[in-house]
Amino acid sequence: MQFKSIIKKLESLTNQECIDGMARYGIVSKKVYGVSLPELRAMAAKIGIDQKLAEKLWKFGAYETKILAPLIVDPKKVDDKLLEKWVKDFDNWAVCDNACMHLFRKTDLAHKKVREWTKRKEEFAKRAGFALMSTLVVHDKSASDALFIKYLSIIKKEATDGRHYVKKSVNWALRTIGKKNKNLNKKAIVTAREIKKLDSKSAKWIAADALRELTSEKIKKRLKK
Repeated sequence: MQFKSIIKKLESLTNQECIDGMARYGIVSKKVYGVSLPELRAMAAKIGIDQKLAEKLWKFGAYETKILAPLIVDPKKVDDKLLEKWVKDFDNWAVCDNACMHLFRKTDLAHKKVREWTKRKEEFAKRAGFALMSTLVVHDKSASDALFIKYLSIIKKEATDGRHYVKKSVNWALRTIGKKNKNLNKKAIVTAREIKKLDSKSAKWIAADALRELTSEKIKKRLKK
């Protein structure tokens, strides 16, 4: 599919009801067509890998084109320049998380960007650091517990950031690490209890929510298996 035909297709699928619903969940951008994720994934499957088209779609700047772009890029061809260019353009949590889950985690620079982006000042760039951390916990089978224990110290350090999309991602990362195995569950619970003692509303929320899940019978039973 060529660029113009993709835009034409998106325009034909415009759904105002979906646009309004997405806005209620914080998914806003300079242009939104209201196309569903299954439809976008089907389009990406037809397109296949096309780096130049991906960059053109990303530059166009619509929500849907930014969702499509990471789905048609070869992770082996992603360099630091592209990662930094795209992370600066994040304008909502869905575009951020989609890029991290479907492309960024697959690159050789993924763990490097976790360490860099979790220190960033921009809200969605910082969220990207923790979203990437969470997806790596699940998908990077070669990573050791020791690495994720180091990530717990980053989580504790940044837990006082009260911005909505940052604190949600910090909480996400803490819970994901704590659900990986028994060892990390214990370490994450200790970290959550330390975070709970911090003089910060966001830290207390992050800790309480994580502890509720990580100490639950459901998680205990799952980790025993």
